[in-house]
Amino acid sequence: MRIPALFRKYIWLVNTIHRAGRITLAEINDKWMSADISEGQPLARATFNRHKAAIEEIFDIFIDCDRRDGYTYFIGNAEVLEGNTLQRWLLSTLSVGHIVTDNIQLQDRMLLEYVPSGQGALQTVIDAMKNSVAVSFNYTKYGANMSKGVTVEPYCVKLSGQRWYMLGHFSEALADGEHEPGALRVYSLDRISELKATSVHFVMDPDFSPADYFADCYGVTVGDGTRPQRVVVRTLPWLSYYLNDLPLHHSQREIGRCDEYTDFELFIRPTRDFVNHLIGWGDAVKVLEPEFLVETVREKLRRALRQYET
Repeated sequence: MRIPALFRKYIWLVNTIHRAGRITLAEINDKWMSADISEGQPLARATFNRHKAAIEEIFDIFIDCDRRDGYTYFIGNAEVLEGNTLQRWLLSTLSVGHIVTDNIQLQDRMLLEYVPSGQGALQTVIDAMKNSVAVSFNYTKYGANMSKGVTVEPYCVKLSGQRWYMLGHFSEALADGEHEPGALRVYSLDRISELKATSVHFVMDPDFSPADYFADCYGVTVGDGTRPQRVVVRTLPWLSYYLNDLPLHHSQREIGRCDEYTDFELFIRPTRDFVNHLIGWGDAVKVLEPEFLVETVREKLRRALRQYET
């Protein structure tokens, strides 16, 4: 589906102002007139103000004006465009969607990645979050043959590794023999069936932050007992450029570099999914710290090698 023209203009305005840092309306108009999106028509002040209000309402992005600096415009809450935020993801997705739909004639030459989680399940969960009601569903764990009925309070959703996940909270009323009151569990939406919203209302803990809950995670593994800690990895030079462009984790920082290798430090939970990702890089990465993680990776590689010895 083609992105509506107004949304394309909103995206263009946000990106233009954010890239500039500070910019006057006259400078915005110069860039506007040189872009195809203008269709040769200047951006009137009244139209700009309407777009600015719509951007605030739809994306929760504030375009502010500094009258003391020559009436320059800037993104008042620029942090939402610089972190791992919904606004940044949404703008990026819409921008890419615009590029793809405007070049649909090249569909056989644009190869995309499939996200298996059904949009129907995602919409149901988000509606339940919006209405603060619990959801019930049948859940089949990976490797299990039987599904199990579950009812939880949907605290948040998270996209990770091409899959959507829901973080469910078990209140005292919803606790069962397997889950105690206050327990939090992660569910993959593509393993859920017969999902429906219930009439059971809940109040989310105001002190709970989904971002903080997953802050130390590589993906969505939290409750396996692995504690967050300092991890140091050494990579070959070519991989260091890749990891600087696409960090393993938001805590990643480069702590050493020479012609032969680059060292990175992270503060993360070295869970199984993180370990498997490191192993996937083969001999391009080596764990230096902590020692138990070095041994974990070493043993996994030994077992993998034994499969090829006969």
